[in-house]
Formats: sequence, structure tokens, C-alpha cells
Amino acid sequence: MPVAAFALGTWQVYRLDWKTKMIATFEDRLVRPPLPLPGRIDPSAVGDFDYRRVIATGQFRHDQEMLIGPRTHNGTNGYLVITPLERNGDGTTVLVNRGWIPKTLERQADRPAGLPLGEVRVQGLLRTPWIKNIFTPDNHPETGSFYFPDVLQMAALTGSQAVWIEETMEPDLLMAYDREAKGIPIGRAAQVNLRNNHTQYIFTWYSLALATSIMLWMVIKKPPKELARRVRQNKEWQ
Repeated sequence: MPVAAFALGTWQVYRLDWKTKMIATFEDRLVRPPLPLPGRIDPSAVGDFDYRRVIATGQFRHDQEMLIGPRTHNGTNGYLVITPLERNGDGTTVLVNRGWIPKTLERQADRPAGLPLGEVRVQGLLRTPWIKNIFTPDNHPETGSFYFPDVLQMAALTGSQAVWIEETMEPDLLMAYDREAKGIPIGRAAQVNLRNNHTQYIFTWYSLALATSIMLWMVIKKPPKELARRVRQNKEWQ
């Protein structure tokens, strides 16, 4: 047990270094000026631009809107609004995660203010596709039920490029309340939101290694009761 706990603690040291460098890379990309999104994008190259701020213009295809949920925001149940953006010029389409809306405004007819018409300008973060965990159910596009942003599936369904943009907005509590009431999606903040708990894991595993080492040493040092009894009896007979 001490050896296994020490090995896991050492592994977490390497994980901490890896995660810290990755977050630093993403934060460096965030401070750079936004790039105009190219017309054609190789999905395999998106990872080299993860968390890069981009700008795209075009028309939202509200007829192809997809709602991913349930998703909560400040304790309120709702959905993420995913809308294909048909871009000007070359006519290519990308997927835009516009943000969160409450469940009570699920129907488009109840939120006309959240369905802008004509040309729109989207500023957001270019992101790599999310990784589905084993607890998330499969999407059922035939019934309009989406539980997870499967970028490849959604791109094929809407005729879009497999490119995922998360629209951003400045954190503003009053604006967020206004958007929630009108059904205008609340976009995410332009910041890195990756968890980095490896320092806690390092402390936990090394502490466990130390504790179990002490326990093992005490067990080895202390002779078995039966052996001690026999040694004592032998001494008495002598």
C-alpha cells in the first residue's frame, strides 16, 4: 500500500505540471486579439487553437436549433442553445453554443427576442469537442433530445462543419437577469474553466503513503503475540 500510494502521488506531480502548462497555454491564447474565423477549417487542427478567441459573421439557422439539457444556471433548470451559423461569403456553416436559457422558455415562440434575424456578429471561443462520460445518455436527434454536445453528430445533422464555437459575453449580473427573462441565451465568460485539483491529490496520496508506511513499520517491529509468548516460555524454562 505505501508503494502504491507513493506512486500515485508521484503520478499526480506529473499531472499537476501537465495541467498547469495547459492552462497557461489557454490563458495566453485568451489575451490575444480575436481572429476572423477562416472559411474552411480542418477539424483536426482545432486542438491547436483551443480557447482561441474568434469572430464570425452570418445568419443564425434558427430552424435547425438544438437544445442540450438539462443544464442548470444558478440553480435554475434549462438548456444550452446550439444554433448553426451560416456564414457570409463562402456559405459554410459552424455550430455556435449561444449559451443558456431557462426551461420555461424552451419554445421559440416564447422567446422572440432570443432569435435575432439578419446578419449577426458572433464573438466566442473556438473549442475542441467535449468528451462524453459514461453516465451521460445518448442523444436522440430523431426526437430532438440532446443530452451532450456531440459535435460530429450535430454537424452531420445540420450540414455544418464539425467546428464548435462557444459565444462569450462580459460577466454582468443585471444583463444576465434581463437575458434570462427575455430568453436571450446567456453566454459564457471568456476565461479558462478547467479544474486543477492535482495539488490536493498529491497531498492526499503522499499523506496516505506516509501513514501506511508508519503502520507497516509498527506491524513489522512488533513481534507476533504467539512468537513472543514462546520466547518468554523458553526463557522461563531455562
